[in-house]
Amino acid sequence: MNLVERFLNYTTFDTQSAEDSQTVPSTSKQLVFAEYLKKELEREGLDNVEMDEKGYIYATLEANIKDDVPVIGFISHYDTSPDCSGADIKPRIVTHYDGGEIVLSGELPNAIVMSPEKFPELLQHVGEDLIVTDGHTLLGADDKAGIAEIVQAMKYLQEHPDIKHGKIRIAFNPDEEIGMGAHHFDVEKFGCEWAYTMDGGDVGELEFENFNAAAAKVAIKGVSVHPGYAKGKMVNANALAAEFAMLLPADETPERTEGYQGFYHLLGITSNIEQAKLSYIIRDHSRERFEDRKRFIMRCAEQMNEKYGEGTVECTVTDQYYNMKEKIEPDAMHVIDLVLKAMQEVGVAPKVKPIRGGTDGAQLSFKGLPCPNIFAGGINFHGPYEFVPIQSMEKAMQVIVKICDLVGGYNG
Repeated sequence: MNLVERFLNYTTFDTQSAEDSQTVPSTSKQLVFAEYLKKELEREGLDNVEMDEKGYIYATLEANIKDDVPVIGFISHYDTSPDCSGADIKPRIVTHYDGGEIVLSGELPNAIVMSPEKFPELLQHVGEDLIVTDGHTLLGADDKAGIAEIVQAMKYLQEHPDIKHGKIRIAFNPDEEIGMGAHHFDVEKFGCEWAYTMDGGDVGELEFENFNAAAAKVAIKGVSVHPGYAKGKMVNANALAAEFAMLLPADETPERTEGYQGFYHLLGITSNIEQAKLSYIIRDHSRERFEDRKRFIMRCAEQMNEKYGEGTVECTVTDQYYNMKEKIEPDAMHVIDLVLKAMQEVGVAPKVKPIRGGTDGAQLSFKGLPCPNIFAGGINFHGPYEFVPIQSMEKAMQVIVKICDLVGGYNG
């Protein structure tokens, strides 16, 4: 099975995670794919293949040298985003992309079209072969492209014993998309000095800075009274929810920020007269500004309670992960230098940039496993305009192989 066949096969599994679930993994359908993946790794001849009861998969490619070199790892997640359907994905390969519009489904003028005017990143891949959706689901390159690249790289190393490498560990996990992917990851069992998540975007991306992240849940209590007799009695939770949302800075949202700028993101509102619930995520690269943001949203709740009575609004803020830069920069920059060298040797121009998001590697870095993020090649994640150039996936696989090769000659 080649790299593309492997990835396309993975997309046939619906592995969407669910934010409000209390189980691990958050959806049972993730375990269906996990069982399949475990058996595939066994068929590919990897050692120590195991899957725990929570769906975390670990496996080993044993060293083919006797030298004492660091044990390193590669990690990807197999869930797909709750933001868009991951069921019945119908991928299609657009060969030798010509730079124009891509009709994903239907017929013009009512077709679903991916245009370089709206998605200018397409123009960086003219002449390449793009795997696209039919416009109704996401593709799942986030992060099944990463899984395919890791597995294919392990197969390549098995078939090319002339490439000398140390012990390599790989791991695949559920629930990254809901911020839970690293929570049950067994760093001690993984047994690596450092690792890489293959979960980045476009070719060349290398990330060791990410957002500090928190989730905020806002609960509003209203009072329902017949509208004909409501004066002085009704407390409309719908209206209070809208009022609360307006207290947050309008220009500090995802659609109005970029680079290192943080934001408040309203994920959803459910409401009626008696009660309303708002769900936010809070993001900032600066730990100081991150803490300020959390305090600010709590003050907004206090302000509402001063106006409408204590207990009307309850706000709970829960930290999710932190900026891995705090752990990488002090004493793990050799982990980054190694990737830069690997990219250079396989002809990839590095794009070192902060992640406007997070990866499992952020949490893992704080659990004692330095774990920056390398590109997997996918673009426009979490929606029907997601695509991945085949050539980018091939380059990602080559980077993995080259990292293993370089570590095989590593002298610290």
